[in-house]
Amino acid sequence: MKSTQKVWLITGASKGMGLEITKAVLKNGDKVIATSRNTDTLLEKIELNAILKERKLQLEDNLLPLKLDITNETAVESAILKGIEKFGRIDVVVNNAGYNLLGNMEELSDAEFRKTMDVNVFAMAHILRYVLPHLRRQQSGHIINTASMMGYMSYPCNGSYSASKYAVIGLSEALAQEVRPFGIKVTILVPGTFRTNFMNEDTLNVAQHKIDAYNLDTQVEQFTGLDGKQLGNPKKLALVVIKLPEMPNPPLHLPLGSDSYSAIVEVRKNEKKEMEEWKTLSLSTDFKKK
Repeated sequence: MKSTQKVWLITGASKGMGLEITKAVLKNGDKVIATSRNTDTLLEKIELNAILKERKLQLEDNLLPLKLDITNETAVESAILKGIEKFGRIDVVVNNAGYNLLGNMEELSDAEFRKTMDVNVFAMAHILRYVLPHLRRQQSGHIINTASMMGYMSYPCNGSYSASKYAVIGLSEALAQEVRPFGIKVTILVPGTFRTNFMNEDTLNVAQHKIDAYNLDTQVEQFTGLDGKQLGNPKKLALVVIKLPEMPNPPLHLPLGSDSYSAIVEVRKNEKKEMEEWKTLSLSTDFKKK
């Protein structure tokens, strides 16, 4: 048993990366406030009995599963209060829950676009808004926000998802500076393609209004064709995540997966080349120096 247990708050804990992080945290001897729209699925998949037996832990002492719609601000506040009431504190926050929608910009309805932003950006903001007062009082904490390599680059029919993940990155960069004086750390996880159900056609969201000129069906087929072939291992990702709170100086930006790392490096190289190409035009808008 570890001498000091940390309390983690993890959203989207019933599947994919969230589930693997939850299992890894419990195996590591920490406590988890695990939120999901479906806590029955969470308890089914988490193999709790085996984990708790191995760690000689009691379920009710180490896991608090909470059914939560993270887009409901009032429900988010209540869940955080329940978690603190149960465990006394929160040390690590993992904003993992996410939503993906495929559709070219002209095909997306306002409601569809807003749902992407509601889940990926505004729901994360709800979590931060209500957990930060507690972390400030503690003068400690680590916030881990899940972005994506598509928050550094974008592809056709992924515009709404990329827009939301660009927003996660921008918000997190500002947040890191805001909370540093209070001893709170921030890390942006930037996964590439990981072998979860993210690309599965049964769970994928697709714009309802299809325009023939964009050939969305073919784009969706290309996307779902990668299902089961992704490079990333979510179990290995979880093992990296549980190490982050132990680091005295954790990274702000953390690409995960060779595809994410390579793609971001290439984007930065191309951006630098373009900036230099148009440098004269960029500098031409300043007032002339006297």
